[in-house]
Amino acid sequence: MDLSTTTAPWAPRMLSVLRIVSALIFMAHGTQKILGFPASSMNPAMFSLPWIAGVLELVGGALLLIGLFSRPVAFLLSGEMAVAYFLAHAPKSVFPALNGGDAAILYCFVFLYIFFAGPGPWSVDARMGRGRY
Repeated sequence: MDLSTTTAPWAPRMLSVLRIVSALIFMAHGTQKILGFPASSMNPAMFSLPWIAGVLELVGGALLLIGLFSRPVAFLLSGEMAVAYFLAHAPKSVFPALNGGDAAILYCFVFLYIFFAGPGPWSVDARMGRGRY
């Protein structure tokens, strides 16, 4: 049996799984900044750059989780992660493993992929018939 014929039907579903899992983990960064959960030393002032990032992570993550307005939200969050990397991480070191920015880079490209590929079949967008997912 050819592996591609076995895995091909699952590709769209796994796109949904990637979106859901990425959104859940991403939301944890927002809840940490905005809601203080899980507890951390980060408590950004309202309307500061880290606070705005936290709101984007929390609200954008929730929208991606359910797959609503997935493409524009994914594009916005991809940009947020690119800005976060260059403002907060890159000045510390050239190497992502040393500057702590490897997650920001990964989120940036996962969200950019979701922008181009769509949210997958398990999404509100797909349920509402917004294009091909």
